[in-house]
Amino acid sequence: MNIPFIDFKKLHEPIKKETDTAIQAVIDNNAFIMGKAVSDFETEFAKAHDVKHCIAVSSGTDANHLVLWGLGLQNGDEVIIPANTFIATAWGATLCGATPVFVDCEPDSYNINYKKIEEKITSKTKAIVAVHLYGQTADMDEIRKIADKHNIYLVEDAAQSHLAKYKEKMAGGLSIAASFSFYPGKNLGAFGEGGAVTTNDDELAKKLRMIRDHGSEKKYYHEYYGHNYRMEGIQGAVLGVKLKYLDEWTNKRRTAAKKYKEVLKDIGQICLPDEMSYARHVYHLYVITTPERDRLQQFLQENGIASGLHYPVPLHFQKCFEHLGYKKGDFPVAEKLADECLSLPMFPDLSTEQIEYTGEKIKHFFNQ
Repeated sequence: MNIPFIDFKKLHEPIKKETDTAIQAVIDNNAFIMGKAVSDFETEFAKAHDVKHCIAVSSGTDANHLVLWGLGLQNGDEVIIPANTFIATAWGATLCGATPVFVDCEPDSYNINYKKIEEKITSKTKAIVAVHLYGQTADMDEIRKIADKHNIYLVEDAAQSHLAKYKEKMAGGLSIAASFSFYPGKNLGAFGEGGAVTTNDDELAKKLRMIRDHGSEKKYYHEYYGHNYRMEGIQGAVLGVKLKYLDEWTNKRRTAAKKYKEVLKDIGQICLPDEMSYARHVYHLYVITTPERDRLQQFLQENGIASGLHYPVPLHFQKCFEHLGYKKGDFPVAEKLADECLSLPMFPDLSTEQIEYTGEKIKHFFNQ
């Protein structure tokens, strides 16, 4: 049996007629940049996440940058982010000229450890970025207390957490603003690059819309420094179709995760992901940990099972950040996770048979 990490064909084949029709409408209307398909998607995505505004952009990385740019981050500022995340989280800060300040993650949720944040706050700290990693929200109430106490911004990196919940509140509306990614492999993926920012702040939303379009509200009149972070019409059209299925796909992911837990629970040599009591996990990734990670991954590959590493090098070990002076042992939980994490196949139509086969092979690996 061959099991892909993500099965795009299974995902896209049933909706091919709808996506083809939506794409053709963009072509027929010559609405290649922004346009009705994008604005309609913005409306529906905001509604799905119970927020007032969605600002569609050209990638999740651009969304990270746009949030902090719109909040006024600049040279000399500091932004607190987890050491255990994709590097695009850090680019939000660095592209503004600010410095990322890393914090270790929790051993159970893998999200930023709020108990470690306050010791990193200085007079230069302007924001905390709470990453909802792998599809599970960070402990936002605790992080918000710290942000409010020090009068600094709290924002969300929700790139992996479409439709995730924190205490029955939707990701994307738990802070001043949130960034999302629609990279093809995400729970809601475009047919290319795409991203968005969500917010309930009217003035910030207006400013973000202008910055993404060259700092302009009216063509050729520019109020702010800006950039071209506009979403393409075809991506808006595709996302508009796929958004209608996102709740169903999310429930299927949660069912697959439940089956993984049932199949893998008695294997003592691995740790399974925890779903925190405050969260509705949407399982963008299903990440297990084991000291035998590299050997296990090779064994699974030999048996036709694809897997991934998220993330094998924590941010403080990246060469681009070596000037910040971090050293081995500074963030032990993130470092351990980097050495032991293994992402198993996860997609909405992952079958019980595929999960059971994966479980059998993992058991065989540890029993041989």
